[in-house]
Amino acid sequence: MSQIEIKKIVKALNASDGAGVKLKRSIGTPEADYIDPFLMLDEFGSENKDDYVAGFPPHPHRGIETVTYMLHGQFEHEDSTGSKGRMEPGDVQWMKTGRGIIHSEMPAMAGGKLLGFQLWINMPAELKKNKPEYFYIKGNQLGFYKDSEKIVKVIAGKYKDAEGPQNKHNVEPIYFHIVLDEGKEFEFDVPEGHNSFIYLLKGELEIGEKSHDKTSNSSLILLKRGNKLKIKAKKKSEFLFIAGKPIGEPIARGGPFVMNTKAEILEAIQDYNNGTFAKY
Repeated sequence: MSQIEIKKIVKALNASDGAGVKLKRSIGTPEADYIDPFLMLDEFGSENKDDYVAGFPPHPHRGIETVTYMLHGQFEHEDSTGSKGRMEPGDVQWMKTGRGIIHSEMPAMAGGKLLGFQLWINMPAELKKNKPEYFYIKGNQLGFYKDSEKIVKVIAGKYKDAEGPQNKHNVEPIYFHIVLDEGKEFEFDVPEGHNSFIYLLKGELEIGEKSHDKTSNSSLILLKRGNKLKIKAKKKSEFLFIAGKPIGEPIARGGPFVMNTKAEILEAIQDYNNGTFAKY
């Protein structure tokens, strides 16, 4: 088995999206444009309601999956399929947009702390025109593992006996939320050929066997290919570990649309403008 080492450490960039919601973007930036099959990763959050109260009003998507994971706060979701729901802390919204969906995500709180993540996963060409699918996963439905050294919440994939609710997926995703105590280690066997990364929310980590630059809060740690992942917490740390099988297809982007060609992007824009976008 080959040891996984760090390829690059990328500090998340301050950005905004929706109606001005402040966030930190790490994938989908000049330093980490596309980590096949992952298109974007945002950490959104603030304790100042003015940074998030305007939310994400109705907007379209085509050709991607969006995975929203809430740690603090509440958001209300509504979309063109008729799905509605309120996201509570610990909940996950996994949306396969397929050929088109229009949705909104608005804060269901007047103040307080908001913290969460949104991950975009590309879809292969054969699935980009499918009917949208929506999965609402309550926090108590996640896989959960705890011992004297760590806590692992499993959104996708499997860690020991804890298995995530999202399975039988074309990119075979792994999505763990890990809290690791100071001086303790987390080890995991990663499938051959998967691309993987760590998003360090807070703390400091040592990864692999080789020396590397110091890790810091809100940073993306891109990993080299390998099988054996070994992480040690230099101080108590909280982070995401995410991995998936590359799709290996050309991508064309146009804001909320991700297709294989520019012509398909122009088609998505035309469909949206003429009112046929989210007709099923």
